[in-house]
Amino acid sequence: MQQNHDNPVTIGISSCLLGEPVRYDGGHKRDRFITDQLDEYLRFVPICPEMGSGMPAPRPPIRLVGDPHNPRAVGVDDPERDVTRQLQAFSNKTIPTLDHVSGYILKKDSPSCGMKRVKVYPEQGGCAERKGSGIFAATLMSRLPNLPVEEEGRLNDPVLRENFINRVFVYHHWQQLQAEGLTPAKLIDFHARHKYLVMAHSQAAYKRMGRLLSNVQKPVIKRIGHDYFCELMNALQRPVNRKGHTNVLQHIMGYLKRHISAHDKQELGESIERYRLGEIPLVVPITLFRHYFRLHPDPYIANQVYLQPHPEKLGLRNQL
Repeated sequence: MQQNHDNPVTIGISSCLLGEPVRYDGGHKRDRFITDQLDEYLRFVPICPEMGSGMPAPRPPIRLVGDPHNPRAVGVDDPERDVTRQLQAFSNKTIPTLDHVSGYILKKDSPSCGMKRVKVYPEQGGCAERKGSGIFAATLMSRLPNLPVEEEGRLNDPVLRENFINRVFVYHHWQQLQAEGLTPAKLIDFHARHKYLVMAHSQAAYKRMGRLLSNVQKPVIKRIGHDYFCELMNALQRPVNRKGHTNVLQHIMGYLKRHISAHDKQELGESIERYRLGEIPLVVPITLFRHYFRLHPDPYIANQVYLQPHPEKLGLRNQL
């Protein structure tokens, strides 16, 4: 899977994660995985809500106070300095311009960009509770509920990392489909190509999505497409466990049973079982499948996103 330079996969990102000196102390929080690995395959749209809303760098620090579900952003040293409306105005202005992005990486713990578990302090002082989201992040997730969003700290988890990048590329595929013009035939083809990827996350969700398409007609394609995509992105948010991958691998193996030798079947079956037991990573049976399907091509499997949902060089399945 190579980068399409005419229509690159684009994601929004907190500017400090790219090494830009925009933090309150004039520093940055450059993330090497993002800048050294993802940079080759994704185009970034860097945003710092605090700088974007007019604050300088360096600047007095701010924190969240009040109701964790609707906090205010105020100065740490000067609680009378309330920048909530300032940040909200920037968010309301900027988020509608992000319809071209396929995902977003946020800075953890930030009062503007933190995705979840951001500290929120009581109005009258006391211990903070990790129950909040940053002002910009909360608006982003509310306005674009299907957009894949993650924060850089959670990307250190191999399962969450692979899950996020999967969702980014699926979201991008959907944007391309929308740009081409959604039709019943194209929607059904999209569903077929993503069959095993979705099944790994949830067989029940795949069946529900199939029922949505059971009698899709052109006059209702926009509504059906919206409902389908919401169901799809909701299903993909659930990380895949070994049981889910094993089930899909066994299904795909059925396409080879008439083409490979008994010895090869045994080798492939053993690799799936060893993966299920946690003895080897997912990339091992996946690599075997690619080898056998190069020797015995199958047009249906060739169109399946599951066997390569993201660029192989990222090595995201090496630790699963």
